Amino acid sequence: MTSSITSSDRTTSTRGDRTRHLLTCGAIAGFVFPALSFGQALSRPGFDLRRHALSSLTLGDLGWLQTVAFAVTGLLAIAFAVGLRQALRPGRAGTVGPVLVGVYGVAMIGGGFFVPDPAYGWPSGAPDGLPEQASTGSMLHVVCGAAAFLSLIAAGLIFARRFAGQGRRGWAAYSAVSGVVAFALTALPWSEESASVRFAVGAVIISGWPVAVSYRVRAEST
Repeated sequence: MTSSITSSDRTTSTRGDRTRHLLTCGAIAGFVFPALSFGQALSRPGFDLRRHALSSLTLGDLGWLQTVAFAVTGLLAIAFAVGLRQALRPGRAGTVGPVLVGVYGVAMIGGGFFVPDPAYGWPSGAPDGLPEQASTGSMLHVVCGAAAFLSLIAAGLIFARRFAGQGRRGWAAYSAVSGVVAFALTALPWSEESASVRFAVGAVIISGWPVAVSYRVRAEST
């Protein structure tokens, strides 16, 4: 009997440790993309964040660095989604929330695989404006980018409802406001001249959300 209980406890502990490791992937994912993106934006000659989107860092001689940033972030987000599913099921947000985070991860991988067209003088030798006709890869990049933003924004709203149901008003407000602000910055018809800066700010906001939720759900799991 004692041996059976000990074995059961060890299995439960191992599963709990595995879940917490997967949840930690969300925090890492939230740091990886902004750190690698802004590190390049500030160091690669000719790149101007006021004109060039962070995703266009996939172009040029060092474009592979940003491709890696997309891919690593996506894989970590998928692992985070698995951890959320294990930690939250069968409770509120235990199904839809992890699915949306998983969609974000897949979309980020796609965003690194499909790259935007050279434009606005980036990289060196690119036309001063937009190309006359967008390539298929560039259009798929836009689709992946939209899917990444919208899925994580939706996840934020789903978790806001979950936190509100737990009586965690601060967490509910943070999750909801993050989603609303990110949506306003990236989806509403603002000036085209401010697009790259707005999307960069939106990327920081939605990248911070997995970090916070990873911490909160890990705390609930201990």
